[in-house]
Amino acid sequence: MGKGKLYAGLVHSPVINQKGEEIVTSVTNLDIHDIARLAATYQLRKYFIIQPLPKQHKLINELLSYWKDGAGAQYNQHRKKAISTIELVKSIEEVCDRIKATDGEQPKIITTGAKKLNNSVSFKTMRDKITNGGVYLLLFGTGWGLSKKVFNSADYILDPIPGLGDYNHLSVRSAASIIIDRIYGEKWW
Repeated sequence: MGKGKLYAGLVHSPVINQKGEEIVTSVTNLDIHDIARLAATYQLRKYFIIQPLPKQHKLINELLSYWKDGAGAQYNQHRKKAISTIELVKSIEEVCDRIKATDGEQPKIITTGAKKLNNSVSFKTMRDKITNGGVYLLLFGTGWGLSKKVFNSADYILDPIPGLGDYNHLSVRSAASIIIDRIYGEKWW
């Protein structure tokens, strides 16, 4: 079974707050580490942290340096390997440019969210597309999710993860794990 090339991006801008206003969110340490471990486990091509703020870049770079080259790298080789999947960028456009430079084609953008949209596709449909090849960028939103303009520019919008009730507000780390396993992991059905 051939697979397409899958990249992941954690978007800190443009995302929305609970009022639907476009904002920039701050990075969290757990998102950095846990999604990097996910990217390494599922052998994603790269995990991009998309953050436009220079002060956030400084903080993130200090953390990454500790685990790539500092005492953390000596202490935990597994963490060093996971952190090596990360690339810090300022925008989704920059991610697409870097992917095109690496793979020779623009990635198809896949967006995720907690709300069902009319034009969303199932996990199975997306899995089948990726299995057939191509280059894909899977975007996860922080805050209260990706902005409308990100959804409008997407090639694919995934269905939300169905829970058992009406509550649907998973952490981005949990959602990323479930989604990547469903569209890129071992087939269980």
